[in-house]
Amino acid sequence: MINPELTAFLADWAAAWAPLPASAGPAERRAHFEAVAAATRQPTPQGVTTQEHWVARDGRRVRVRVFRIASATPQPALIYLHGGAWTRGSPETHWDITAGLAARTGRAVFSVDYAKMPEHPFPGAVNDVRAVMAWLFEEAGAQGVDPARIAIGGDSSGANLAAATTLAFRDTAFRIERQLLVYPACDFNTDRPSYRENADGPILNVASMPMVNAAYCPNPADLKNPLAAPLLADSHAGLPPAYIAVAEHDPLRDSGIAYADALQAAGVPVTLDRGPGLIHSYLRALTYCADARASFERMALWLGDARP
Repeated sequence: MINPELTAFLADWAAAWAPLPASAGPAERRAHFEAVAAATRQPTPQGVTTQEHWVARDGRRVRVRVFRIASATPQPALIYLHGGAWTRGSPETHWDITAGLAARTGRAVFSVDYAKMPEHPFPGAVNDVRAVMAWLFEEAGAQGVDPARIAIGGDSSGANLAAATTLAFRDTAFRIERQLLVYPACDFNTDRPSYRENADGPILNVASMPMVNAAYCPNPADLKNPLAAPLLADSHAGLPPAYIAVAEHDPLRDSGIAYADALQAAGVPVTLDRGPGLIHSYLRALTYCADARASFERMALWLGDARP
């Protein structure tokens, strides 16, 4: 049974999106998401400040919004990647999440406005994130960050990008400290019980997934590329410790659990939060649901303990 405290959230979410016509394109959906998020944003926690940076990448610039509390010493950091089906979302749509993590963990949170598809299909977003990660390691001192304590995280498609980035950096001189994956999409296999049990959502509809996946990976071979489907990597050994939060009533639940199993089998320390009663995108329902808030606090506690 879905947690009854989420009933009001689902009603409000449906009402917020009802004015958008089914024929709306990516630009309209992005703008609508920004408007919905702005209308529901909670006050930024006291003591959290924010500023923008721009990171150069192949002739273009990637926007990064930084959330942090004041610190006289180098801070641990978290690169955060928002969800939105690789199509929409921004640091502003996920402001409550990133500002809340900065306040609760003492980490400087770098929220990345990565390239979106269909204009920028795979590997556009992955390459943006890789550029930001390399920039932060190289500029850690200037950014007031401890380079030995840089983590990565994200939700949904952003969690997919976070997991992919740990694979991309595994054999480099830059050591990602840990990874926070919230209801992650770790591959494109929809032949799992969670997809059948939650075919109609809520929030995430299974019928739309093949179209989204094909737009993200227009080359079908890329659906098996580990930087698009991290679960398919030949090896998961040597990856950073992981906190993986799934939701019981989410089509992506079993993909996240499969990734937790793969990491554990490779000797990677994993904390798995199974999210009983919760749904996809429950971090947007923190003001509605005590269990969602409790899950968020557990993530923050894990991130705040900056050593594995």
